[in-house]
Amino acid sequence: MAIFLTGATGYIGSYVAAGILEQHPQERLALLVRAKSPAEAEERLWKSMQLHLPFERFIELLRSRCDLYLGDLTFPELGLEPAARDKLVRGMDSVLHCAASLNRKSSKACFNVNLRGTLSVIKLARDAQDHHGLRRFTDISTVAVAGERKDEVVTEAQTIDWDKSDYDPYARTKKFCEHMLHELLPEVPGLVLRPSIVLGDSRFPETTQFDMVRAFVMLAKMPLLPFNPDWRLDIVPVDYVSKAIVHLHMKDRPRHDAYSLSSGTASLTYREVVQAMERAGHPTRHRFVPGLNGAFNRIVETAMNTPRGWGISGAASLLKVFLPYLTFNTVFDNRRVVDELGEAPVTFDRYAYGLYNFADSTNFTYPYKPWPAGAHVRQVA
Repeated sequence: MAIFLTGATGYIGSYVAAGILEQHPQERLALLVRAKSPAEAEERLWKSMQLHLPFERFIELLRSRCDLYLGDLTFPELGLEPAARDKLVRGMDSVLHCAASLNRKSSKACFNVNLRGTLSVIKLARDAQDHHGLRRFTDISTVAVAGERKDEVVTEAQTIDWDKSDYDPYARTKKFCEHMLHELLPEVPGLVLRPSIVLGDSRFPETTQFDMVRAFVMLAKMPLLPFNPDWRLDIVPVDYVSKAIVHLHMKDRPRHDAYSLSSGTASLTYREVVQAMERAGHPTRHRFVPGLNGAFNRIVETAMNTPRGWGISGAASLLKVFLPYLTFNTVFDNRRVVDELGEAPVTFDRYAYGLYNFADSTNFTYPYKPWPAGAHVRQVA
């Protein structure tokens, strides 16, 4: 039997896959990979996993403990051939659903990947539950399902409020994915894990995920910040998030059915982040001017519509997407996950400057290693 894991070629999903393979040697993984051939599937997995494993170890774990299924969340029946789908249904003992579209600007992408894709995964899980039973269905959601909150500490019990307006298409679709899980698989133990702003790894500066990092670097270079210095940002490192996901999915009986994977009330203020960057040697000296927040929003809106050749529309669009997350001064209580793991996440000030330097010096690129010449590709399910 195997854990059916979606999203292994993504940022958080690659951490989760590596964590299970390294820490739970008795477990197998069934991986859904969007690829047209076995060669493309293995190369995509190597690209995502090389942040965690050397090639020889990657190949050893992939070929001894992983079953690959070529498919796509947006295709009917996940794009699987009937025989492959039947094998997956009969061979899975749990589902760990990490795959998602984080395209906060596109309703189309979020609805196709998050809603239609999750529904297809739930239908697959339904068939497995009817065939032999499932140990668990873990859905990786987001604290953004809480909707528009301001100046709050949100607990897991308070997170879903259908009367709240949503941040964006991503938050809206992820909230409904949680709802589908509870409504369509009521007898399967369901676990909902909601990361906050996932930004970098607390152990090293390298990252392969740059969307929010771009916004962070952009703000770090601005001498005038249109924010209240006492607003808090709930930033959590990806290594803590993935550790919590693996631990909670593998645990026999988690104490709760929902967890915020966040920094909670220990979240830093803008002032604390700026001071930490300055202590680490960041040359920009910042001044907080919260009265400029409205004007800043209008400038961002204008910059979004400038000609692409000017080179600022992309950055402005990125800031526009993340501004609600930067100005609501809302954090998400993390006592449940801290109690489960026995440790709190490393705070952003401990690794922010290293992340900044890596992203800025590489122009937001990771130095991927190519697939080694002569390495053979195996067949997939």
